[in-house]
Amino acid sequence: MKRLSVLAGLMLAGAISLMAAHQQTQRAPVSLDIQNVKENLYVITGGGGNTGVFITEKGVVVVDTKNPGMGPSILEKVKSVTQKPVTMIINTHTHGDHTGSNSAFTGAVEFIAHENCKASMEKMPAFQSDEGKKFLPGKTYKTKLSVLNGKDKIDLYHFGPGHTSGDTFVVFSGLKAMHTGDLFPGRMTPFIDTTNGGDAIEYPSTLMKAAAGIRGVETIIPGHSSVTTWSAFKEYGEFMRDLVAAVKQAKNEGKTADQAIENLKLPERYKDYNLGRLKDDVTKIHAGLK
Repeated sequence: MKRLSVLAGLMLAGAISLMAAHQQTQRAPVSLDIQNVKENLYVITGGGGNTGVFITEKGVVVVDTKNPGMGPSILEKVKSVTQKPVTMIINTHTHGDHTGSNSAFTGAVEFIAHENCKASMEKMPAFQSDEGKKFLPGKTYKTKLSVLNGKDKIDLYHFGPGHTSGDTFVVFSGLKAMHTGDLFPGRMTPFIDTTNGGDAIEYPSTLMKAAAGIRGVETIIPGHSSVTTWSAFKEYGEFMRDLVAAVKQAKNEGKTADQAIENLKLPERYKDYNLGRLKDDVTKIHAGLK
């Protein structure tokens, strides 16, 4: 009996230690890092999606605001490279790891996004109170919008559904650079958010339209990985095209989604892609094919 009591005590102590360690992990502060991309364009990594920081003549344009609670850290990183105020927020899409800290940017700040993005954001609890509504996009667009002028000009493009129904490509024209949001998260299978209008079948077409319709870009800030090149962005469109084609062939052969996953063969050039979301993507592609 004594041994059982001792064993129970040890197990309880171990459980408490694990809980304490978990709580410490939960409370651990998220470290952000700011890197220069090109001239007056920076990217802040960590704490959610990549945040673009573009220093203009009159103020700072921030692209995506990461998870909730990241606002003060973003502002701290901005102040490490400029004393100019943040005057504009562009949200590439609705997800909380890209819009979660909008409320930290108070004062004379203009919020901009695609019209479908705004409609999705309006359904999020964070933006439903009277206070939260202040941080919704006040300016929206349908297919293209240009803001600011001269060397500070920014072009916003929407080419159709993919990751969501309201994805924006943000082009810094004078720097030949673009922030893609999560339409191009990096060399990985994407999250296709059908709840917010994402479309597994249209995804590659949207990327291909962007590659054909946007000119002069050389440098890419993806949604969740390191700064890369235009050629990597173009390749991603081809990756999604080949993924959809492979699933379509499997379905035409009478294979189920699970069988398509099991027998999927993609070109060798995609061997370094992270396929962590492959099952979810193939299932959605299979279900979306006519």
